[in-house]
Amino acid sequence: MKIFIATKNRKKLSELERILLPLGFEVLSIKDYPEEFPDVEETGTTFSENAVLKAKAGLEFSGLISVADDSGLCVDYLGGAPGVYSARYAGEPSNDENNNAKLLSKLSGVPKEKRKAKYVSSIACAFPDGRLFTVEGECHGYISEYPEGNGGFGYDPLFVGEKGPMALLSPDEKDSISHRGKALKLFSEKLKEFM
Repeated sequence: MKIFIATKNRKKLSELERILLPLGFEVLSIKDYPEEFPDVEETGTTFSENAVLKAKAGLEFSGLISVADDSGLCVDYLGGAPGVYSARYAGEPSNDENNNAKLLSKLSGVPKEKRKAKYVSSIACAFPDGRLFTVEGECHGYISEYPEGNGGFGYDPLFVGEKGPMALLSPDEKDSISHRGKALKLFSEKLKEFM
């Protein structure tokens, strides 16, 4: 079965492909199309709403069952921020380094017990016949006082989960505990119901 992954984020694409391919899907992405996938304005107030916007855009673009992820980091001490603004937390230019620096600045002097955080991944799947579903996965941990490791992407150098700093984990270790790994497990179960 062909599935289109609606993302321009190459690191996220590689993570989604790594988890979906062993499930038996033929995964297509922007790499397989000559035309450019349009930017999707993320106007939703939740991860789920933004994932749906992206999945619908993917469906319109490819004509195939389309899967999209919207994910981010929610820090308790910051009232859930950066939340849906995780990718553009520090403003422009939007990049991981600036976002991580802003997060560390906001948590400067905050003790470890108040640095609890969670990664959230909402995955939406849009079908050509109009059906749609979403699933969500979470990974709980805390924000370190300094970056560690160079694996993963986003806030991974600062996020410490049950197996340690996320940026120090192998891809397989990360997939086994990550918000996206958990969401995709739920996604594969839900997709079977829809097929």
